[in-house]
Amino acid sequence: MIKSMTGFGRAQETVDGMTVTVELKSVNHRYFEFTAKVPRTYGFLEEKLKSFLNARVSRGKMECYVSIENLEESDMEVVVNPSLAKGYVDALRTLSETFGLKEDYSAISIAKFPDVLTLRKAPADEEKIWNAVQKVTELAVERFVTMRETEGEKLRADILSKADTILEHVAFVESRSPQTVREYHEKLRQRMEELLENTQVDEQRLLTEAAIFADKVAVDEETVRLRSHISQLREFLNANEPIGRKLDFLVQEMNRESNTIGSKAQDVEIAKRVIAIKAEVEKIREQVQNIE
Repeated sequence: MIKSMTGFGRAQETVDGMTVTVELKSVNHRYFEFTAKVPRTYGFLEEKLKSFLNARVSRGKMECYVSIENLEESDMEVVVNPSLAKGYVDALRTLSETFGLKEDYSAISIAKFPDVLTLRKAPADEEKIWNAVQKVTELAVERFVTMRETEGEKLRADILSKADTILEHVAFVESRSPQTVREYHEKLRQRMEELLENTQVDEQRLLTEAAIFADKVAVDEETVRLRSHISQLREFLNANEPIGRKLDFLVQEMNRESNTIGSKAQDVEIAKRVIAIKAEVEKIREQVQNIE
């Protein structure tokens, strides 16, 4: 199933006491480009997310947003400064001995002195956090891919419809092309008869000129190749792998063949059909830019 490069997916779950939210969105891009916005203290997640998602998405400019809320416990811890506390205890003991005071200080009283106890952010358990984020990301990417597949199916139907229209125009060109040779032959005969009046027309010369014209306007090879390209297009659209780059190249070839047919066109009706073919090819090209 083909996929669009445009997609969105969001998931939120509570895992191991953390509420994790992951949002994914992407737009068209020639290659895979990834940016992540995660809490500053969880920067280690960026590369993990990039590898995880690139295994599932091959093309597109992708943005990932992650938020993590710790519900069960504080991510802060109390840190004791033993050397500073010892300094305060020694100072108090000196005061007691010097002035004959009672040593009635306690741990609580020492803890009240500046910088004996400080708060700092607890070291992150990276494995635990990544496991939680990975689980939620898996849910988000499933929804993301589903949306891409839905959009991709619409693109597929639209491209096939345009391909059918091209084949209709090609069929007209193929049927009309021999007729233009016959018409040229008749016009050439009439012109020669008018010029020569009573003199007999050189049939061999007439046939030679008609053959030269037929070779000049022949588009058999181009229409056969164009039909072949459309057949390949249908095969690609039924593939279960990223096909955007292949389609991009194939559309270039389709455009080349239609240009060649146009350059050979010596008939107004064929010229009109060539313009219509080129218009449909351009529409397909625009749609292909959206395919992964």
